[in-house]
Amino acid sequence: MIDEVVTQLMSGKEAQVYVVRCGDALRCAKVFKEAKQRSFKQAVQYQEGRRERNTRRARAMAKKTRYGQQEQEQAWLNAEVDALYRLAAADVRVPQPYGFVDGVLLMEMIADAEGYAAPRLDDVELSPELALDYHARVMRDVVRMLCAGLVHGDLSEFNVLVDAHGPVIIDLPQAVDAAGNNSAASMLERDVDNMRRYFGRFAPRLLETDYGKEIWALYAAGELQPDTPLTGCFTPDTREVDVDQLLDVIEDAREAHAERMAALADEQRDDN
Repeated sequence: MIDEVVTQLMSGKEAQVYVVRCGDALRCAKVFKEAKQRSFKQAVQYQEGRRERNTRRARAMAKKTRYGQQEQEQAWLNAEVDALYRLAAADVRVPQPYGFVDGVLLMEMIADAEGYAAPRLDDVELSPELALDYHARVMRDVVRMLCAGLVHGDLSEFNVLVDAHGPVIIDLPQAVDAAGNNSAASMLERDVDNMRRYFGRFAPRLLETDYGKEIWALYAAGELQPDTPLTGCFTPDTREVDVDQLLDVIEDAREAHAERMAALADEQRDDN
């Protein structure tokens, strides 16, 4: 798949990235570091909600056996590949993936207008007008990402490239499942707040917005669509909570969890 390694592009906490030649095309090869060499922790907070269909692998991962640790490592690496395919299909501006073999992810090289590797957002000087435009584009992609069921989880000016057409979101190994992760809402707000802070340096009026809470409230209410118009305003719900109803919901969740655990125990007995 790769005919020539042209040059190293960057080295980060998770991986090294190289510009490679594939036939007549220049692409990027992201070579993931081994777990012991990486500084970014595979925190439970990020892995919560990721589903493992193979019950043997799921049990091994839960018990942290040697096999389970190997499978968990592979699942962590596969997460970015899966996210890229999923988000590209949802029309989110991410690099197009071309394959993943032996810890090497081959993907599109994001280029500037001259054809060179695109700079990170942090390396770009913006006018107020361009900052507002880029911020709106990133918010649109955050919404599309959430509609596809994912939250980036580590979005900042260091994980966005700027090509000839605008921002492109990169680095997704820690992407979390929006519906299955209890920290998804806080992670989304943190992602959006990071963008607000950065673009607000060039367009101060963005510092008064609250897109994160607005986006999540629309998502939680089932009203978020990829083209939902946003205002940047959010008014919290100050109505009193019905405690009895809340306790009923908690009890239902507890019973459902007990049923799942009983079913898993039955599967284990059948396997043995």
